[in-house]
Amino acid sequence: MCLLLFSYIHPFKTNLTMSKYYFLFTIIILSSCKKNEYDVVIRSGTVYDGSGTPGISADVGINADTIAFIGDLKNAVGKTDIDANGLAVAPGFINMLSHAEVSLLFDGNSQSDIRQGVTLEVFGEGSMGPMNESMKNDDREMMKRDPDWAYDIDWTTLGDYFNSLERRGIAPNVASFVSAITVRVHELGYANRAPTPDELERMKALVKTAMEEGAMGVTSALIYAPANYASTEELIELSKVASTYGGMYIAHMRSEGNSIFEAVDETIRIAREANLPAEIYHLKFSGNTNWNKIDSVIAMINKANQDGLKITADMYTYTAGATGLDAAMPPWIQEGGIKEWIKRMKDPVMRKKALKEMRTPTNQWENLMMLAGDFDKVLLMGFTNDSLRKNFTGKTLGQVAKIYGKSPEETAMDLVITDGTRVGTAYFLMTEENVKRQIALPFVSFGSDAESSTAAGNFLKTPTHPRAYGNFARLLGKYVRDEKVISLEEAVRRLTSLPASNLKIKKRGMLSLGYYADLAIFDPTKVQDHATFEQPHQYSTGMVHVFVNGTQVLKDGEHTNARPGRIVRGPGWTGTKK
Repeated sequence: MCLLLFSYIHPFKTNLTMSKYYFLFTIIILSSCKKNEYDVVIRSGTVYDGSGTPGISADVGINADTIAFIGDLKNAVGKTDIDANGLAVAPGFINMLSHAEVSLLFDGNSQSDIRQGVTLEVFGEGSMGPMNESMKNDDREMMKRDPDWAYDIDWTTLGDYFNSLERRGIAPNVASFVSAITVRVHELGYANRAPTPDELERMKALVKTAMEEGAMGVTSALIYAPANYASTEELIELSKVASTYGGMYIAHMRSEGNSIFEAVDETIRIAREANLPAEIYHLKFSGNTNWNKIDSVIAMINKANQDGLKITADMYTYTAGATGLDAAMPPWIQEGGIKEWIKRMKDPVMRKKALKEMRTPTNQWENLMMLAGDFDKVLLMGFTNDSLRKNFTGKTLGQVAKIYGKSPEETAMDLVITDGTRVGTAYFLMTEENVKRQIALPFVSFGSDAESSTAAGNFLKTPTHPRAYGNFARLLGKYVRDEKVISLEEAVRRLTSLPASNLKIKKRGMLSLGYYADLAIFDPTKVQDHATFEQPHQYSTGMVHVFVNGTQVLKDGEHTNARPGRIVRGPGWTGTKK
């Protein structure tokens, strides 16, 4: 039809007056024609736009990296045409706590998360910059213990790291916070003391630079050394810098167990005094004596929000957390980094003191081993020493203690000494009832708190928490479809527009005209996680197609090897790569 109309008016172009009308008419007709031609047409899906409203039957048209049309496209032509009948079409999911910082350096395809519909990985707790030469050398020393995971550190600032990722090529989009831990180590090393006024000013300057490079705000992980050496006042000062750029504060609190009330109070205080939003990482209640604190914590958060603050949270959908044996030892013994930590554990006097503290209930530091309440609820997962990896991976600390003929606390120390690392560990701490109650909270989004793995190569050598492969599929399958804890449209909102809004990300998190075409297309009746602690390297299923910036990265459940991911920068970005 367009070609016929073009031919009909073409003879008039020789007349000057008619040429003007010919030109205008041509533009109108070509524009009209273009409306029916798209790079991608997704037909007959149930569209969940991310707002939390029920899905509607509609077609979606994509041009380049942008959502160009939502509605009836029965007469449209797509270079790629997808039949989404019976499938949900949603904005791509946002992983609010991703630890794919290193895994993406080895495989930019981000397989385990792409296959769950994750199109944006948000890094937090620690950050990959800024770094100085001492920090780089520390990382290189760690890599020598596990050469399979050695990589070139070709960056110094957080912005440099962003540029390095883009050069390598990544399937998902990536965002990051700047870590209070990182800037502290940059200026103080691993010393357990307050910064001097000059050091604090330099730390604030580092945060300023990172915010201008695109950081989302300030992050920390306050149960770990050296992060837990920081005072609340120090965190407030760093957060004030992020606040001036429109950023937020987000943290693994000092306690998720015995002192959780004090930890929530600290988070709220930082938000109030630094004048910025705050989020609680992986909201949980660790240890059965703390499970009943959920109502009080919810009330604290609701009260803060009623008072005009903005306090949100995220979570993973499991009753076990994963960290290291450092979370079972007093902070003072870890001062100075891994070498000093090991040296102290070898000293008989210091060892005896630390063992006593590990066995003594306290609210001064978070002892996950004690919160677990049973040494067989402490699962050993991550070794670099080949012998330890072969003999003890998948065993509990209680089982290995019997093999060693020592107490579990002494065994934990010996394992760290032999391995030369914190030793990756899962702690079974939470209750299923609380997981469901947290999922139902309207201010909670979701994060895997894990790397994005590939079920091949070196990834298979290292056990991982099943959340690396199943966190988002588990939400949609187990908790939405099977147990109906929340509706599908509400789950989509919490995976998309809620975190995008919290992060102040523009043109992502909604399936809306003019937004970037990040899409997750899945079968709600089939989406399912399969990863277990015994066999964690199993992809989730039910995700059919995924698009990132308009490029298809998952087709019929298989990765296309496309890497169209971009860096998504925070509100303080100056627009200049550094």
